[in-house]
Amino acid sequence: MRKPVIAGNWKLFKSIGESTALINELKPLVAGAGNVEIVVAPVFTALNRVSDAASGSGINLAAQDCFWEEEGAFTGEVAPKLLKDAGCSHVIIGHSERRQYFGETDATVNKKTKAAMAAGLTAIVCVGETLEERESGRTFSVIEEQIQNSLAGIAPEGVAGLIIAYEPVWAIGTGKTASDEQAQEVHAFIRSLILNLFGQTASDAVRILYGGSVKPDNVKGLMGQADIDGALVGGASLKADSFAAIVNFGV
Repeated sequence: MRKPVIAGNWKLFKSIGESTALINELKPLVAGAGNVEIVVAPVFTALNRVSDAASGSGINLAAQDCFWEEEGAFTGEVAPKLLKDAGCSHVIIGHSERRQYFGETDATVNKKTKAAMAAGLTAIVCVGETLEERESGRTFSVIEEQIQNSLAGIAPEGVAGLIIAYEPVWAIGTGKTASDEQAQEVHAFIRSLILNLFGQTASDAVRILYGGSVKPDNVKGLMGQADIDGALVGGASLKADSFAAIVNFGV
């Protein structure tokens, strides 16, 4: 059985004080959710303080990005080992906003994923198609290319420990959500790709999250699908009550 993952991407919101207040408000609301892996991803500046605040709660900490080198003349970048030092266990890589605004490519996602794994972090690798790509019937070809290139050169046992997040770009921050059936169709396709590229063990083990306007009122339907193993939550993760309701979807 794959343990469900509910991850909250706080994006560019919340000061250090606001971030620690949110985690402190969240802790008692999810204290009974031992059957779900909970991850939150604050801004870089709040990581260490949120790590301290979350200590002992079972809530895991993710960064929203990383670089692929351990150190060097790379102004503005943060290495995976430094994220680990700040208290992170996970890191989001290749989010569509990084691809759209900051030039992220499958090649850089691949390098970052390998670097994160080498540092002992669990990589949450994001893939997804734009509205134009979906409407032109290219969803599967886009996803296949992203998976093949982003995970190139990674051993099957490494892929088994990854988390993949399918985020249809047209559903991020728009209020639109893929139907349960649309999401399941792509998740099943991703799992079949992993099977063909990396084998049965990796396909059975890899957890695939859905991201794109996930809310308390649609999470149960999504989580009821065979190949959906959790959610990467944006706006609804910025309030403790709504994020806790998503974490506690099975209660």
